[in-house]
Amino acid sequence: MGDLDQVLEKSHRARLFPVLAETSKEGRATSIYLACLASVNEFGRVMLASLGQRVGSRAQIAAYTEVAFPMGKGEKAARPDGLVVLRVGARRWTALVEAKVGNADLSVAQVELYCEVARRYGIDAVVTLSNEFASLPAHHPLEISAAARKKVEVYHWSWMNVLTQATLLIDGAGVEDADQAFILAELVRFLTHPSTGVKGFDRMPAPWPDLVAKAQAGAPMSPASEAVREVVGAWHQEVRDLCLILSRQLTTEVDPHLPRAQRADAEARLRADAERLCAEHCLGASLRVPDAAAPIEIRADLRARAIVVSMKVRAPEDRKSNKARLGWLLRQVEASDPAGIHVRLHYIGRAPSRQASLAEARTDAEELAGGRDAPELVSMEILLVSDLAAKFAQRNKFISELEAAVPSFYERVGQHLKGWQPRPPRLREDRTEPESVSVEALAEESEEEASATQNVWFVPEPE
Repeated sequence: MGDLDQVLEKSHRARLFPVLAETSKEGRATSIYLACLASVNEFGRVMLASLGQRVGSRAQIAAYTEVAFPMGKGEKAARPDGLVVLRVGARRWTALVEAKVGNADLSVAQVELYCEVARRYGIDAVVTLSNEFASLPAHHPLEISAAARKKVEVYHWSWMNVLTQATLLIDGAGVEDADQAFILAELVRFLTHPSTGVKGFDRMPAPWPDLVAKAQAGAPMSPASEAVREVVGAWHQEVRDLCLILSRQLTTEVDPHLPRAQRADAEARLRADAERLCAEHCLGASLRVPDAAAPIEIRADLRARAIVVSMKVRAPEDRKSNKARLGWLLRQVEASDPAGIHVRLHYIGRAPSRQASLAEARTDAEELAGGRDAPELVSMEILLVSDLAAKFAQRNKFISELEAAVPSFYERVGQHLKGWQPRPPRLREDRTEPESVSVEALAEESEEEASATQNVWFVPEPE
């Protein structure tokens, strides 16, 4: 095993103001980011927490660039872009960092090489950084082999995620030290400059138009095909970018709402969504906004060439009639622009749902609710339907329309919705005092109830 301490002795600390060639965009961006990671306590805590590392007040973070790892005779030294060292007491956790900016993509071969370096030098993890997106840091955008991952954790940060986390800390006044807050603000300013090369997800992959055409024609698609997996992988990146966009708009963290099994296994999520795409000809996602009435559901229907954004809430059970329950919902969005908004009602049992535009629902709520003889209304859904027609198959137009539809739906509907909750139980008027529920009082009450029951059921025999 290689000697990591010797490597650290020859390495340079990450600098806020790196002296590098003008052409070294990656080196400059990596050095500035890692210096902020080590210098701004709250920022380092948030970023490393996403990798499962707890950073308390006693923890120390050090970051290095220009690191070189000798690999033996006849082999070139491996030179990742950076190295992070977290020390908590006697414990040390380390991670190699490999970064790309602009349109440069990570490669499987390079990541797997650094996994081998990590094993040789007893390093715990390899972290990549690029404009590619991952739903969670543990969901790497590349398919790294299980053999390469052996004894080494592999994570991914997108530059947009870095920018979002820094922005959330600044907007929420999450950095106590004024100097550190200034440093973090300068990182945001640096990352948002066009010359840095940080960008969001802006287009679907090349197979997208062909896949949309196949769905409309009813042609069979295989979940195992490269085109389907590439499109689903791109969709997952876009869902993550949507979360980051909403996070910055709402100044709070928005995450994909994933089943537990899919949170732990990126391949399981890819496989499930690929099967759904082939069976239902649609892509779906669920976003969780803190304290919102329900998750935001997104559905991209390839056959209909439409995007549907929706939220579903439980009907208030303290309203007896269906009309009153629907009225409770409509009052929450009475000031919302109804264009493209629909209301869908779900009834108890197998009764079919009913749907109408928001404008129609406002005009005749009783007709939509179904009248007195209709089954009990149990839940209600509000939907924004965007019919994109030919724009749906265009790789960049689809993304721009989606990124406009989701925030628009939340502004017009989502931020106004409140979920119904049962009222808390009230004290009985005859039990407001502690003495009224003592053992003696309850025993007396029980005897009175028994006597009353006996008198009701006792029928005297005729003389």
